[in-house]
Amino acid sequence: MKKEKQRIAIAEACGWSLNGSSGNAEWPYVKPVNGVAKELPDYLNDLNAMHEAEKVLSQPKHSDYICHLYYKTMGLGGNIGDWQKLATATAAQRAEAFLKTLNLWT
Repeated sequence: MKKEKQRIAIAEACGWSLNGSSGNAEWPYVKPVNGVAKELPDYLNDLNAMHEAEKVLSQPKHSDYICHLYYKTMGLGGNIGDWQKLATATAAQRAEAFLKTLNLWT
């Protein structure tokens, strides 16, 4: 899945929407809280942005997310000593796990 498509899919899952009335090609999306047209967060490189995205997951989905993140960071052969890899997952790894959790990864 291309990086820009990942950013858009995460943003839309977090409530961002296209701002058809802005006519601003640089900031075509509207932030969900205040309706201000802004550039989308850089979810693939910004851990703070991914932390905000993680907040939209329900508890059952958050459990699924942790499973996807576990397999992304440790693979099938992980052991208990590898849990630190889960805690230090990159923003890109978290983005992929987030999208897979919501069945948005293509």
